[in-house]
Amino acid sequence: MSTYLLVNLAAISIPFAFSFHPKIRFDRYWFPFLKGCILTAIPFLIWDIIFTRLGVWGFNDRHLAGWKIFGMPYEEYLFFFCIPYACVFTYFALRMFIPKLQWPARRIFTVMGALLITLGLISSSKDYTTVTFLSMGIFAVALSAIKAPNLSWMLLTYLITLLPFYLTNGVLTGSWIPEEVVWYNDMENLGIRVGTIPIEDTIYGMLLILMNITFFDFFRKSHKKVDLVRPLS
Repeated sequence: MSTYLLVNLAAISIPFAFSFHPKIRFDRYWFPFLKGCILTAIPFLIWDIIFTRLGVWGFNDRHLAGWKIFGMPYEEYLFFFCIPYACVFTYFALRMFIPKLQWPARRIFTVMGALLITLGLISSSKDYTTVTFLSMGIFAVALSAIKAPNLSWMLLTYLITLLPFYLTNGVLTGSWIPEEVVWYNDMENLGIRVGTIPIEDTIYGMLLILMNITFFDFFRKSHKKVDLVRPLS
């Protein structure tokens, strides 16, 4: 079993097991999750394929099974299912356990979006930084502009998933193993790393999480099985 596959399975294992908990039953919402996950994965995979071909990043065959689709390992495709599943499950559980959450999230998203757009524009010579910061910046401003009602839970979900993100992405970028699973061309990023993780990955991960949550909530509205904001008894 490849290293990358093990990382994917580790990320999804606990959320998957707790999906059947009688007070959560996230398994009843797999269909809206899958629709949102696929819709999010499409632009990310196109982005991934293009950047892989351009050499912005790449994959170490020693940590892969060897099966590739459009030049990318199958484990990379699983990544866009396993990580979103874990994060959307976390969001779902938080909404049930914490039905009321009042943070100045809209202001945070507006300021964050403006800052990321600015940084993206002044880093135009670095493809990973520019595309990631601009994409997340525009998405954050859009969420703030439409007054999305779930911004506080989105932000809390992201903060809670930062630790597992750093553990998972740390392994993928070479922490605790002899060679990285995913390598990066530092000419295309800021060269700032948290351990072995490029700083851009934290913004990339935020965009992936928030897009999945946004589409999940959109599709969930026509798929109500449980009152999501009802506190657990």
